[in-house]
Amino acid sequence: MKMPKTTKRFCPYCKKKTEQKIDLVKTGIKRGTLKRGSLERAKKRNAIPGKGNKGRYGSKPAIKSWKRKTKATTRKVVIYKCQECKKSKHAKNSRRVSKLLIGEKAG
Repeated sequence: MKMPKTTKRFCPYCKKKTEQKIDLVKTGIKRGTLKRGSLERAKKRNAIPGKGNKGRYGSKPAIKSWKRKTKATTRKVVIYKCQECKKSKHAKNSRRVSKLLIGEKAG
């Protein structure tokens, strides 16, 4: 789907119609910086038990590609940044699209 770089829409902070820049919300996974180290420390202080439910340290699900089918499209969340007050606002609904091109000529 193609979208322009900027658009005119209502800014709830300025309380008027302003020029707004369109951008995508980043959807990367935030990895803990001490993930591996914390596991090592947990093992050393015997936080990971020998019996029972291991909680977050338990085994990962064995079901892989043979069971789960992935969707062809993902949800993209658009964010609008006002050029006057520089505040940003998420779009009300996310869009299910395979690719969202911002800055392309829509039409």
